[in-house]
Amino acid sequence: MPRLSVELEQFFFDESRSEQVKLADILNLAEERTFGFLFILLALPSALPVPAPGYSIPFGIVMFVLAMQLMAGRHRPWLPKSWKEKGFGLAQVQKVMKAGLPWLQRIEVLSRPRLTPVCTSRGGRVVLGLAIALMAMCMMIPIPGTNTLPAIGIFVTGFGLLDDDGFISLAGLTLCLLAGSLVGVIMFAGVQGGSAALKFILNGFSMP
Repeated sequence: MPRLSVELEQFFFDESRSEQVKLADILNLAEERTFGFLFILLALPSALPVPAPGYSIPFGIVMFVLAMQLMAGRHRPWLPKSWKEKGFGLAQVQKVMKAGLPWLQRIEVLSRPRLTPVCTSRGGRVVLGLAIALMAMCMMIPIPGTNTLPAIGIFVTGFGLLDDDGFISLAGLTLCLLAGSLVGVIMFAGVQGGSAALKFILNGFSMP
């Protein structure tokens, strides 16, 4: 089977395509590698050093649904027909692919089947699904700094799932742990700052 980067380059650049790319097209391209394949593609826009705006929340919702299905033991995902028919502009997708393909190629050099129970066992898939679900929730938080690192965690974890590479998936889980800690710190700081600002405002109104 060709490398993922080669397939994506052929699919998005070498073939004659319409101006819209549907999620159903990507599902057909994924074939039996659906979960890992989708996690990689859906996390990629937000995982890039210069993220594409507008993807984090809708893609986070889709990845959360997929992660729950992974935890439930499904081998192929189910998505509503309306989601499958959702279209994205080809030019915007190609822009993301151009930025993301070099990153894919770097990981592909290292990826191979190893520690496969991490990716194939029931317990391993539950743990991976839980981590991805939590990171997808972080991506849906409309606060700066809560998107990129969680998306990178999903991207790397999904790459492990794609090739049954438990080592890479464990690296992805480590990134998810770091991302969760970072998001927690950001949210705590935001709550503390908001609380301090509210107290300042209330004290200002209560002054004679």
